[in-house]
Amino acid sequence: MKKSDTILFITGAFVSHNCWDEWRPYFESKGYDTIAPPWPHKDGGTAAQLRARQPDDTNLARLTLDELANHYADIAAALPQKPIIIGHSLGGLITQILVNRGLAQKAVAIHPVPPQGIFPYELSFLRSTWRALGLFTSLDNTYMMSFDTFKYAFVNGLPAAKQRKAYQDLAVPESKRVARGGLTSAAAVDWKKAHAPLLITAGDEDHIIPAHLNKRNFEKYERNGSVLEYKEFKGRNHFVLGLPIWKEDADYILDWLDRN
Repeated sequence: MKKSDTILFITGAFVSHNCWDEWRPYFESKGYDTIAPPWPHKDGGTAAQLRARQPDDTNLARLTLDELANHYADIAAALPQKPIIIGHSLGGLITQILVNRGLAQKAVAIHPVPPQGIFPYELSFLRSTWRALGLFTSLDNTYMMSFDTFKYAFVNGLPAAKQRKAYQDLAVPESKRVARGGLTSAAAVDWKKAHAPLLITAGDEDHIIPAHLNKRNFEKYERNGSVLEYKEFKGRNHFVLGLPIWKEDADYILDWLDRN
């Protein structure tokens, strides 16, 4: 690691970029610079303030996955050198897309949404996400994950008070167009292309992105000499960034970055 190494943290869907608030100072204490830019149209306030716009935040509702990926590609390209990219969930998918574009020096996809070509047939994934597609509803209205769905998809297994706090602190409305983009060529990567070192992590208690889905994502890559690693953690749901044991995951990632 050089002093100038920057980590670009990329947030997933349904939550605000404040999900990295503990990770950023921890990685900075290890010598990295970090940034965690919000999604377009999610930079205008707290999670509660963003929820207050729902369902009439037209600008967010019109955001597409292509635009979102290009937003982070532009940020990565504007840095003095290629960043280390770490993304969670849909941010993990964008991480894989940016790796495929050659924009990362190395990267970590934490419980990532799978790229195009991996059909997510896992029932817990479908139960967690099908409403976000907004079938038979207007694409010009945003989607807000209900607390009941959030409990199942993100914070299963946590005490009720922690589940409610996580929802109040982080849950935000979402673009249905972005969700649908995950089924299109906007989510494509070239599985055969050589790439920067890439670590994919998974959790055995994750409902929205089950470990089995992450393993299929990992196995889709052609073994072409590129550094590629898969790590499944025990006792992790999709709220992995905010679990009491999040530093164990962070330390594994820090060690992996040092090794690669």
